[in-house]
Amino acid sequence: MVDSFKQSIDSPIQEIQHDLLQSKGILLLIKRDDLIHPQVSGNKWRKLKYNLLAAKKEQQNTLLTFGGAFSNHIYATAAAGKVFGFKTIGLIRGERIEPLNPTLAYAEEVGMELHFISRSDYRKKEDIVYQQQVRANFGNFYLIPEGGTNERAIKGCSELVEEVTSQLTALPDYWCASCGTGGTLSGIIKGLDGRQKVLGFSALKGNFHQKDIEELLGEKKYNNWQINTQYHFGGYAKFKPTLIDFINTFKKENNIQLEPVYTGKLFYGIYDLIKNDYFPKGSSILAVHTGGLQGIAGFNRRFSNIIT
Repeated sequence: MVDSFKQSIDSPIQEIQHDLLQSKGILLLIKRDDLIHPQVSGNKWRKLKYNLLAAKKEQQNTLLTFGGAFSNHIYATAAAGKVFGFKTIGLIRGERIEPLNPTLAYAEEVGMELHFISRSDYRKKEDIVYQQQVRANFGNFYLIPEGGTNERAIKGCSELVEEVTSQLTALPDYWCASCGTGGTLSGIIKGLDGRQKVLGFSALKGNFHQKDIEELLGEKKYNNWQINTQYHFGGYAKFKPTLIDFINTFKKENNIQLEPVYTGKLFYGIYDLIKNDYFPKGSSILAVHTGGLQGIAGFNRRFSNIIT
């Protein structure tokens, strides 16, 4: 059943209409990866694709991964395990808090075995000795890193470029995506192989993405990309009322749902750059909607349904 991952995804591309875009002479397109699958959506499908195929090839029937309490990756891995017949184990940062939030409740409901570990142990997730201890505790499994980002995930994300090439008559001038672990952006950069310009919008506070993505890209160097760090709104999962207002207005105007951790910040940043003439008149922009909408339920539970 996991072989269905080999099939083409072909998520649609949608043009956004807005007075700002018309006045600035900008074409804005959205690659709707949020429509790929109801649960395994967005960049998670692309990141998991070759990992699950590798797990099958290695005859592994258990997936083990790491994530925070509201992790899109935990949610998607649990869903993929259910759909494609893998047992799943999630090592979750922090203590178990009842009732479980919607993300973890769903993961457990579809069969993921949740284990809560201390923050100090969580920081060891990439340590070989710690991973050996985990294997001693849980037996044999296929390990997927936090966020799903590894070489196989980058390969899956790079296919987005080939897919867009088949859907459009010309490649957009700018490719934009949100940055968490950097896997999606690395895949786009690799897929473009030096063509066009790539902008990553950091969802986290700090300047570490440049180094992380350079490491993910490996030996080949590209000079057509950069990371924008101006629109993190205070850091990972942080927000301000202006961001929430933007998300709600964007949905009302375009019937497209964004979320406050990644895609809301991405599109807020794109609109702000357009407003300030960052993109030359006549530019075309492709923004990748990486999904993550499952997190809205937990966000609204914490903050009184402020996302409409």
